[in-house]
Amino acid sequence: MKNKQFNSTLSLSSRKIRTSLILMFLSILYAAGQTTLSMPRHLPPVEQWIETHFAENKIPPFSFHLDGEASGSFIKQWEYTAEKQPAGEPGVVKYKFTYTHPANKLTVTCTVKGYPLYHAVEWVLHFTNENTADSPIIENVNACNLSLQYPAKGNFNLHYSEGSHITRYDFHPRSVRLIQGEAKQMSPEGGRSSQGNYLPFFNIESPAGQGVVLSVGWTGTWQATLKAENENTVTLTAGMKRMQTFLYPGETIRTPSISLLFWEGKDRMDGHNQFRRFVLAHNTRKINGNPARYPLSGGFNYRDPAPCGEYSCITADYAIAMVKRYIQFGLKPEVFWLDAGWHTDASDFEHGKSWATTTGNWTVDTLRFPEGLRPVADVIHQAGAKFMVWFEPERVVKGTQWAVEFPEWMLEKPLQGDPNREDNTWLLFDLGNPEACRWLSEYIGDMLEENGIDYYRQDCNIEPALYWEANDEPVRTGMKEIRYVEGLYRFWDYLLERFPNLLIDNCASGGRRIDWETTGRSAPLWRSDYYHHYDTDGLQSQTYGLELFLPIHGTGSLHTDRYSFRSSMSSALIYNWKVTDPQASIPEMQSCLKEFHAVRPYYYEDYYPLTGTGDITRSDIWLAYQLHRPSDDSGIVVAFRRPQSGEKEINVSLRGISTRKEYEITNPDTGETIRLTGKELAEKMTLRLEQPRSSLLLKYKPVNTIQK
Repeated sequence: MKNKQFNSTLSLSSRKIRTSLILMFLSILYAAGQTTLSMPRHLPPVEQWIETHFAENKIPPFSFHLDGEASGSFIKQWEYTAEKQPAGEPGVVKYKFTYTHPANKLTVTCTVKGYPLYHAVEWVLHFTNENTADSPIIENVNACNLSLQYPAKGNFNLHYSEGSHITRYDFHPRSVRLIQGEAKQMSPEGGRSSQGNYLPFFNIESPAGQGVVLSVGWTGTWQATLKAENENTVTLTAGMKRMQTFLYPGETIRTPSISLLFWEGKDRMDGHNQFRRFVLAHNTRKINGNPARYPLSGGFNYRDPAPCGEYSCITADYAIAMVKRYIQFGLKPEVFWLDAGWHTDASDFEHGKSWATTTGNWTVDTLRFPEGLRPVADVIHQAGAKFMVWFEPERVVKGTQWAVEFPEWMLEKPLQGDPNREDNTWLLFDLGNPEACRWLSEYIGDMLEENGIDYYRQDCNIEPALYWEANDEPVRTGMKEIRYVEGLYRFWDYLLERFPNLLIDNCASGGRRIDWETTGRSAPLWRSDYYHHYDTDGLQSQTYGLELFLPIHGTGSLHTDRYSFRSSMSSALIYNWKVTDPQASIPEMQSCLKEFHAVRPYYYEDYYPLTGTGDITRSDIWLAYQLHRPSDDSGIVVAFRRPQSGEKEINVSLRGISTRKEYEITNPDTGETIRLTGKELAEKMTLRLEQPRSSLLLKYKPVNTIQK
C-alpha cells in the first residue's frame, strides 16, 4: 500500500508523535547517501525510530550505487510504499518499506523489525529487477549507512572481540579509541564470518553515557567501517565486501542483515548485558516458544583402544558400551556427541584414508555400523538423552561419492602452492545451486530421521572465499557468494522447520562462522580448534571475550582438576573424560558435573569481566569474571591464578549488586562463608589463592537489606 494508506493505519498517538518529532526528539540531517541522527538525551521509542528513518522523502539508513550514482542523490524520487506487518512473535514490530525506480523498475525492499523492550532494530535489504531487461550495475551496497550525533563531546570507544585464529588470542576482547577522522575498517578472512581479527559484533561507546551495538549478519565476507567524524558524531557503515553486479530480469538478491541496539547507562557493560538479553529473547533458537538450552554433551573416547587414533575405530558396539558405561557411573550427559569418523572409508587405514580425506562419502560405514546409527540412537534415547552427529557436507574431497556422482554441483578454485597440497583436493558443494541445495536439505534431513539423530552438528573446514571468487560470472562480482550464503540459510531453515526440536551446532574449524544470522539458527558448541592444544589459559580467555556478546557457546573439558574444568565452563560443555582410564577419578568427574549443573544457569545472566581487557593471554596474570542474576540479585565469581602469577591475591569490584544490601559469599571448595555489604563488594573484593595454577569459584546472594 502507498505511504498515505500506511499513515492511516497508525494509531492517533503515533500520528501525534510523528508531527512533533523534530521538536521533541530528533533532528535528521542529510548528506549524500547518509542519514545523520541527532541522538536525544534519552532513547526514543523504537517504532518512532523506524517510522522516522524509513519515512517517505527521507534518505534511509542504507546506501548503494546504481550505475555509479549514489543512492542518496536519487532515492527520494523513487516510488515508495510502506506497510506495517504482523510480527509473528510477542514484543516485536515489523515493517516493509519498498523503493522502486520509476523507469527501470529496480526495487529495493527493506524489511525492518523493531524490539521496543530492548531499544533494538534489525533489517535486511532485497534488490529485485522487475524489468524485462538487465538492471544497471549495483555496487557499494552498505546495508547500514548511518551517522549518530550525540549530545555530548568527547571520545568514542570501540569494544569488540577478535575472531578465531586457532591461537591463544581467539575471541580476545579489545577496547580501542576511535581516532577522529580515521576509519576503522574490519572484515573477516577466508569467507568465514568470524575467522581472523573480528567477531562481527561491535559496541560503540559515546561520550554521552550512551552507545550502540552493531551486529552484522552475513556468513561470508562482510565489511564494517566505523569512524569518529568529530567529538560527538560517529559513522557506521556495513555490508558485503565484494559486490558489483547487475540483475537479470526477475532476479532477486539479499544483503547482509543489520542489527542496532541502542543503550544508555553508566558504562559500556550496560550495553553488553542489554545485548546479551536481547540475543536470548529474540535471536536464539526457540523450542516450543522458549529459547533453547544448548546441551551438556559427552563423547565416545575416540582414541581407545590403542592403537586407534582420533576418529578412527569407533563401532556401534563400542559406542553402545560407552553409553552404558557413562550411565553406570552416573555421568549421563544431556547429549551423546558422535563426532567425525562414522562415514564410509573414514577408517580405511590400509589405503591411507581418514575422516578428513573422505568427506563426500556421506553414507554410514556399514563395516562398523552394520545397521546404521539407529541402534546407537535407540540406546541413547532409552537412557533419556539426545543424540548429536557430526557432518561436513560443504567440503567434498575429489574422488569421493558426491564428487563423482554430482560433478555439476561442485565448485573448484585455482591451485594454491604445491599441487599435492591437501586443500588442492577439496571441492566446495555449491549451496548456491537451487537444485543442489534442495537435494542436500532432503538428503541430510532423511539421514537425521532414519538414524534417530536429534541434533545436527555441521562443520566447515574449508575457506569458501576463493571458490566464490573463481566462479563468479563476468560483471557479476559477489553473486556466487550471495547465492551460496542464501543457500546455507535455506538449508538450515529447512532442517529447523522439518525438525521442530532440532538444535544445530555451528562449527567451522571451531567458531569461525559466528555472526548475527548464524546466532539465530545455531550455537558454536566447539568454539575454537585451539582446544586441541588443550591450553587451559586459552580456554579461559575464550570465555572471557565471547561472553561480552554471546551467552551461548561451548568447548571441551579433557581433565577434571578444578583449574582445568573451570577453564572450560560456559553455558554449554562437552566432556571428553576417559572413563576407561584406570587412573581416572569417577568421583572427581561426578563432582565436576554437579558443579556445572549448579552454576550453568548463571551463564545466561549478566556478565562482567573483572580483570580488564589488556593482554589476557599471559601466564603471569589473574583472570576473573562475574555472572549476575538481576532477578534475585545473586551470582558467581570465577577466578584463575595462572601458573606463573606471583600474586596471591587481587582486588576486584563487583557489578550489578545493590549497595543497600548485605551479601553472603560462599566458597564451595572450602565451605567458608563471609558476609559483606554491597558497598564493600562494589568498592573492593579481595580474591586470594595460595598456589599458582589454581581457581576460585564464589557464590553470593543477598541476605539483608541495610536500613538507612
